[in-house]
Order: sequence, then C-alpha cells, then structure tokens
Amino acid sequence: MAKGGFRGGGAMGGFNNANMIRQAQKMQQDMLRTQDEIGAQEFEAGAGGGVVRAKVSGKRELLELQIDPQAVDPDDVEMLQDLIIAAVNEALRNAEQTMEQAMAKFTGGFGGLF
Repeated sequence: MAKGGFRGGGAMGGFNNANMIRQAQKMQQDMLRTQDEIGAQEFEAGAGGGVVRAKVSGKRELLELQIDPQAVDPDDVEMLQDLIIAAVNEALRNAEQTMEQAMAKFTGGFGGLF
C-alpha cells in the first residue's frame, strides 16, 4: 500500500453516508410520485383501422372498450375478438412504454428493475 493510505477522511473515502441516504430517499420518493402520475394517465389504442378502440389506465386496467357496429359480423366473431385483443394489448404496451421511459431516468437505463 502506498505511503499515507486513502485520503479524503471517513470510512468510505470521503463519502457522506447521511447525504447518500437522503439522495436515495429522494430518488425513491420521486420514483413513487412518477409511478403514481403515470398510473393516473389513460392510454388509448385502436385496431382494424379504429373500429375497435381500447382505453387503459397506467395501472394496466381496461377502462373503456369501443366497438364500431360495422365490426360486428355474426359470421366472423373471431375477427372481432382478435381486434379487441390487438387494441387492448397495444394500449397496454403504450402504458408500459411510458412507464419504462419515465423510470429510465431513475435507473440510468438499466431495464427490468421495475
């Protein structure tokens, strides 16, 4: 070891533990506030040229589903089901993408943490 050892004082080379804890607590509060804000938002998407529209919350709950009567064909219920699934999934992806982008500023781009 070089003469004199570590400089900067303290057990962690000058790190102020209390300050680090305060910063971590503030970051956690900011993250929770951001999650709440996004949870209160609504995300909408359509399928089939807009004949089926879905609206979800940032909490990933289906809030509204609109189906144009033209999309209702008693002989092709499967197509309507597919359009509903596509619209709901796209709206959910929009909500998830918004949450991931918002959380990236806290995680420094490390995905999969939240």
